[in-house]
Amino acid sequence: MDLTGKMLIGGQAVPGNRDAIKAINPATDQALEPGYPGGSREHVDQACALAWSAFDSYRETSLEQRAAFLEGIAGQIEALGDALVDRAVAESGLPRPRIQGEVGRTCFQLRTFARTVRAGEWLDVRVDEALPERQPLPRPDLRQRHIALGPVAVFGASNFPLAFSVAGGDTASALAAGCPVIVKAHSAHPGTSELVGQAISRAVAAHDLAPGVFSLLYGSGAEIGIGLVSDPRIKAVGFTGSRSGGVALTQAAQARPEPIPVYAEMSSINPVFLFEHALRNRGPALAEGFVASLNQGAGQFCTNPGLVIAIKGDALDAFLATATQAVQRSPAQTMLTPGIFRAYANGLQALAGNAGARVLGAGLEGAGPNQCQTHLFVASAQDFLREPALQAEIFGSASLVVTCEDAAQVLQVAEHLEGQLTATLHLDEADAQAVRNLLPTLERKAGRILVNGWPTGVEVCDAMVHGGPFPATSDSRSTSVGTAAIARFLRPVCYQNFPDALLPAAIQGANPMALSRLVNGQRQS
Repeated sequence: MDLTGKMLIGGQAVPGNRDAIKAINPATDQALEPGYPGGSREHVDQACALAWSAFDSYRETSLEQRAAFLEGIAGQIEALGDALVDRAVAESGLPRPRIQGEVGRTCFQLRTFARTVRAGEWLDVRVDEALPERQPLPRPDLRQRHIALGPVAVFGASNFPLAFSVAGGDTASALAAGCPVIVKAHSAHPGTSELVGQAISRAVAAHDLAPGVFSLLYGSGAEIGIGLVSDPRIKAVGFTGSRSGGVALTQAAQARPEPIPVYAEMSSINPVFLFEHALRNRGPALAEGFVASLNQGAGQFCTNPGLVIAIKGDALDAFLATATQAVQRSPAQTMLTPGIFRAYANGLQALAGNAGARVLGAGLEGAGPNQCQTHLFVASAQDFLREPALQAEIFGSASLVVTCEDAAQVLQVAEHLEGQLTATLHLDEADAQAVRNLLPTLERKAGRILVNGWPTGVEVCDAMVHGGPFPATSDSRSTSVGTAAIARFLRPVCYQNFPDALLPAAIQGANPMALSRLVNGQRQS
């Protein structure tokens, strides 16, 4: 599996003509070969032209062909074996078992979307047959299905070099919907991106699809990213990253003559609410579980528990004492990139310098470069409500505990929160009424609300919602994980009084695809 340092445009290896990107091994601060020269607007135009030419044929592939293609990508990724794992470990500093788990998750996502495609429910077929005798006006024959939006630009994430990257959830769901995909590789793991891009390109060829169904571009500045979002042939965007990056792409998309949706997953501090009886009955265990979740992956998860909210008292004091001891025992971990480490250090410095917060404890210092040292802070609810900076996300193993005077102040803090990916409730049966009082607020604030667990870990399944109100995402109506993610890249089309022979197979009278359909208001299989 040779790395070429080239982009993949319609299956062809194409050299870039801008400054070269080199991955940095964050554990050693050493640059990795080869370099990846970035692309230009001309390369964007070439990839978009190929994607547009592939769109109409790809969106009408049979459900079986498209599902088999997704499964083929998974098989090609698995065939990369140790070459992929070794490169991803070197580029990310993540432990080998974590990368192996990501390979499995990435392939599981692809196969899950293959199942979703075959089922066909995402087509949401609706048929209202003609009623020519209806009074006072007849009803025409009306039939609806969903079709793909068009080519999609996907931006790889820094913290998941596989599962949220070249063949990750955005790519898998867009391909499942029938959209060609152009990926802008993340600069932190260009070699991993090339290996996965090669696997997708091989699957495109093996399944006799138009080459423009997939392309992979590199670029360290805004030229490629803004170029993709601004190109009129791109009809939607998938992004996982910083708030500033997601907002910039959203603004560029809205400034187009034809605005397009940007599905950006951005910033979340994932509040954890500790209720009175749960805290009293199992506070030390909750403290240990909290710190374990906080430290997972050096805190480099979008669902990391960055905020804890509870009412003052002896039970909270015991929780804080145990959590502080657990933090102080926490070993340092290598962060994903030097840039992420610098941002983490700056965030810690800003929070430590805020008069409203104080440090409860810090973890062990690391010996190598880019080491994340766990930190735990505390602030009063009064200061949290007064100081917006206390709500800022710190991407890493750092969390802030907000102490409240009573349940009314807990509710006030919850109302003050920005949009979140998750909200966690630790409760016992006797806490039920307090939870009922808080739940309506949390439903407005978060995309996923969980009980007696920890937010790190996002299941890939039908019911998952990985989204939430701004700034968690740019569109709270969607999810980036789970089979419902396919809906982001679809739109409905209604066909009125069409001859049956001209209708797409999904909405023909005989239902040749054997789909579940809503016919005259009744569900039929």
